[in-house]
Amino acid sequence: MKLTVSIEIALPREKVAQLLADSAHLPKWLRGLVLHEPLNGTHGQVGTESRVVMQMGQQKMEGTEIITRREPANLQGIPSDSVVHFDREIVAEGMWSAARERLTEAGPATTLWVSENEYRFSGLPMRLVAPFMRGALRKQVQQHMQDFKAFAEQGTDVREAKG
Repeated sequence: MKLTVSIEIALPREKVAQLLADSAHLPKWLRGLVLHEPLNGTHGQVGTESRVVMQMGQQKMEGTEIITRREPANLQGIPSDSVVHFDREIVAEGMWSAARERLTEAGPATTLWVSENEYRFSGLPMRLVAPFMRGALRKQVQQHMQDFKAFAEQGTDVREAKG
């Protein structure tokens, strides 16, 4: 199953890329994050493998994230015609997913963030339920992107949100 979600952020692309790449900010905008710890490598660098634990209501998901692409490696002085790429794969029990994030300049101080997501499920029960999860998965990706936008533009921290 594949889905694509996009959002515009009222900040320059270089600033958006730097905020996304900084692991210290993850808990501020990645709703449900319990733990994100590198098992080897440096956070955000290609080849780094991290343990990720997410809590969504009563559901807890634990998996392994591997960074598969980050271009450019240096997020300072990015040429305006370049596209910034952050790609990762997550493997959890019964599921594999890939996220391909692209940041492009939408204007002098505006960034377009496009997130292409692919999900594969193993085991008959998950494969049968997967088609009905498309809307929920899209909604979750949109929520994460909206939370990041609110954090980046206004400093909103999801841990301080009510409800």
